[in-house]
Amino acid sequence: MEENNGRKMVHILVVEDDEKLNRIVCMYLKDSGFEVKGCLNARDAYDEMYNQIYDLIISDIMMPEIDGFEFAQTVRKVNKRIPILFMSAKDDLPSKQKGFRLGIDDYMVKPVELDELVLRVRALLRRANIEMERKIAIGNLELDADAMSAEVDGEEISLTTREFNIIYKLLSYPKKTFSRAQLMDEFWDVDSDTSLRAVDVYMTKLRNKLSDCDGFKIVTVRGVGYKAVLQ
Repeated sequence: MEENNGRKMVHILVVEDDEKLNRIVCMYLKDSGFEVKGCLNARDAYDEMYNQIYDLIISDIMMPEIDGFEFAQTVRKVNKRIPILFMSAKDDLPSKQKGFRLGIDDYMVKPVELDELVLRVRALLRRANIEMERKIAIGNLELDADAMSAEVDGEEISLTTREFNIIYKLLSYPKKTFSRAQLMDEFWDVDSDTSLRAVDVYMTKLRNKLSDCDGFKIVTVRGVGYKAVLQ
């Protein structure tokens, strides 16, 4: 989260295939003090989530190719903490039950009252305490992005800033392969003369330091790069 006048900005992702409604919701949330990005389908939302850590997701259900149920299920596999609010024309109980079983946190039926939407968003953020913390908990490992700290079984593990950022990135998107070049571009200086082999060195260090973690492993994708796989 960026800071604005000392306050952390909350990033919200809106996934809605109705372009007009998407634009209206995004504008209203921005006017309410949030940083907002709108996507018209789940695939675009996945891409957006690779580039930015979001604090709350608002999603439609009936969308082309990947519907809201599948989208929410995929997000929950990656991030068990982020609040998800469904905003849908489907007003039937089975749809609501399915959504909550998949792990969503709230459900609004269209047409939505925008003032009520903002109230619900703020309530979800309070409950998730998302304005205070950004954490990933996988198995016995907990990463705190704001404190830049890593703990295994409650014991702090010493990671450099670069090591922390790399593992946080990998664990934010399990099963996604990141090439050595991608990791180099993101976590090393543009003018650095360091070779791509430096990425391999850091992965070896991370594997050693996190060897007691039981929830994932760092997998080498031969000829490409690395990914985190949940166990």
